[in-house]
Amino acid sequence: MCARERGWSTVDEPVKRPSVDPLDKLSRLTRRSGVIRLRGLSDRQFTAVSAGLGLALAAGVVLAAGPWDSGQRKAEQDWAAARIRTGGADHGSGTPSGPEPAPSAPAVLQPLSAATDNSAPDARDTPNGAAAALRATLGPLLKAPALGTVRSAVVIDTATGERLYGQGADTPMTPASTIKIATSAAALSALGPGHRIATTVRASPDSRGLTLVGGGDPTLDKAALRALAADTARALKDRGATSVRLAYDTSRYSGPARHPIGPNENIAPVSALMTDEGRLDDSDSGPAPRSDDPARDTARTFGELLHDAGIATRSDPVRGRPAAKSRTVATHLSVPLSALVERALTNSDNDIAEALARQTALATGEPADFDGGRRAVTARLKKLRLPLTGANLADGSGLNRKDKVTAGLLAGLLARAADPDHPELRPVLTGLPVAGFTGTLSGRYDEKSEGTGLIRAKTGTLTGVNSLAGTVVDRRGRLLAFAFLASGTTSPSEAQSSLDALATGLRSVR
Repeated sequence: MCARERGWSTVDEPVKRPSVDPLDKLSRLTRRSGVIRLRGLSDRQFTAVSAGLGLALAAGVVLAAGPWDSGQRKAEQDWAAARIRTGGADHGSGTPSGPEPAPSAPAVLQPLSAATDNSAPDARDTPNGAAAALRATLGPLLKAPALGTVRSAVVIDTATGERLYGQGADTPMTPASTIKIATSAAALSALGPGHRIATTVRASPDSRGLTLVGGGDPTLDKAALRALAADTARALKDRGATSVRLAYDTSRYSGPARHPIGPNENIAPVSALMTDEGRLDDSDSGPAPRSDDPARDTARTFGELLHDAGIATRSDPVRGRPAAKSRTVATHLSVPLSALVERALTNSDNDIAEALARQTALATGEPADFDGGRRAVTARLKKLRLPLTGANLADGSGLNRKDKVTAGLLAGLLARAADPDHPELRPVLTGLPVAGFTGTLSGRYDEKSEGTGLIRAKTGTLTGVNSLAGTVVDRRGRLLAFAFLASGTTSPSEAQSSLDALATGLRSVR
């Protein structure tokens, strides 16, 4: 993951993978810390805690991780270089097919860190007492020079929905990749966690014309194309066809394909038809050479696979729509939206995030472009009754510096995702990286940290911008949602350490 600073624009510094085996690391945490005790928690608190820790033992210990956030400043560099003969983000992907939806959280609650303190309640359990304890803990940490010139913070008790702490809570700030929380919540709200994106093949009435129709699945891979080709070949042979004219349809998406930040190795042109996020190498994460025309390349690969299956194509595929009265002869469905959301959040995947925004636009009757995505996501968040004053959701990935949200909005989204009345939003929590184990937090905590395994958070980094938003279980078993935003930062690594200290501080508050 190359994220070496260059010029005015950089992206998260490379985060080294843990040198120890994650299962061994978890075992040592268990021996050191004992079992989390949930005695005394209300049903609502138990649900919230379970949601916050669901992947920590199961999918969480599978290190499909890497500093995907670390491409963001690099892509900005590229953008700046193009403009000044002078960037954006690697938020690459994990495995090509994405993780499976998270298992049931209660089933995977296991020893992870220091035991929950269930001693008799005292004055600190009152709202005023909790707020005072948070002020005492967070106040000094928020003054760290590494957090730049403007910083904001919000902490919410997810069991009650009460804001326990706020500093600059309603100040719109550039969120960088933490905006993926908003994109994900909007998509889940509009489409549901079980939604799958379809890629189809349609044949003309005479079976002489064939069209590969993109539905917007950025994780479509060669294996899926091969299966589509095999199914298509069987259907055509049943009708006596052995050769076809091949076309490909990308009309489901509209507007500019290029992100405003410009061409770079961290996000492909946004297309309704692409294979492996437009990557031209064998990678499945991080920066990589990207296709200038992912749809055409995908159609060419499909044509070759058709040939292998016994159906010849008469010429190079052309862009076009299916013929009138055409019929579907083959269909591939993506993994469920819940898995796409989890992969987008854990790996900070730009391509999936932009696809989520466009799928939300399609579901709500908006054009599937950047502007349509902005309107659709904003509308869905409004329906969730979240504070949107000053919000500008210019893209789905957080690459656009015109994005603006408040810490109150981000923390509110996480609290809403923990609400039992909104189970459709649960993948927002289960997809958050686990401190010290997965995704963009795999290298930012170690086994000695108070927050390892108990902090789950989405990272965000642009030049001069650092953010962290997620959940943490405090010593009394409460699941707290937090959002910390900082701008005017000068050292990404120091800013990240300061943000991590803030999140860890929440864990230590009694």
